[in-house]
Amino acid sequence: MQVAFHMGVHGTDGDRLLKTLLNNRAALRQAGTEVVTPNRHRGLFEEAVKSLNGGTATPEMEQIMLDAMLHSDDPKRVVMSTPTFMGAPGRAVGHEGLYPQMGMRAAALGRLFPSAKTEYFVALRNPATLLSEVLPQFSGSGYDDLMQGCHPLQLRWRTTIQGLVRAAQGRRIVLWCHEDVPLIWPEVVRLVGALPPEVPLTGGLLYLHDLLGDLGIARLRDAMAGRDQMSVPQRRQLYGEVLATHALPDALDQVIDLPGWDQDLVDQVTAAYRADVAEIAVLPGVEFILP
Repeated sequence: MQVAFHMGVHGTDGDRLLKTLLNNRAALRQAGTEVVTPNRHRGLFEEAVKSLNGGTATPEMEQIMLDAMLHSDDPKRVVMSTPTFMGAPGRAVGHEGLYPQMGMRAAALGRLFPSAKTEYFVALRNPATLLSEVLPQFSGSGYDDLMQGCHPLQLRWRTTIQGLVRAAQGRRIVLWCHEDVPLIWPEVVRLVGALPPEVPLTGGLLYLHDLLGDLGIARLRDAMAGRDQMSVPQRRQLYGEVLATHALPDALDQVIDLPGWDQDLVDQVTAAYRADVAEIAVLPGVEFILP
């Protein structure tokens, strides 16, 4: 059995992936994939990880958790999607940088199902815009508390993902950039759910609808009419062209309003993010979905 954890991160997917997977539940079930909603494992994993205290689940404990979560008998693949795998929004930053506990959390989840082939799916995001999304959700006492003394230029995905690769110990890791999601959304959904390419996908335009609105989506559907045999590169090119001409006002822009940040700092953090992505994309042990 395969167990796939979509670990977020905060400020990227929300619950769109979960909703899209559930909208394709019948097709996924036929392919042998069961989607486990957060309410079916909430609290269960935290309790199990705490009781194991760094250890590995016994076959009996593993079976008890599967019996509590699953509705189907003996699925080939189990998928779970929730940003709470990474804890509360305040966990986005630590003294060491971005998500310093990601590797530890991934390893702990993997030890819950030692007999399964565990996989991890993570979306990366420019730290400048990530912080702008996380700060309003943070329950602490503001920006300085969130940053814990960490300088913005210490927010490097390279370090975080290197730690994740070490902790995964050969388990599958699939990454992508949140900024690319409108172009690669169908591929993300199919990879997470192991949905065959020939099976129709419901909700493949979900992210684009947020950026284009009803009128823009209608234009896109018109442009796609009669192009049933488009390749993935051709489809992405068409999506990009429609986004360039029909995106909603300000839909592709985000204002960075963080204490002490100016345009120069935003540019530096963005340049470091791009450099990290280029390095991570070719990192051994990582599959990267590129646009």
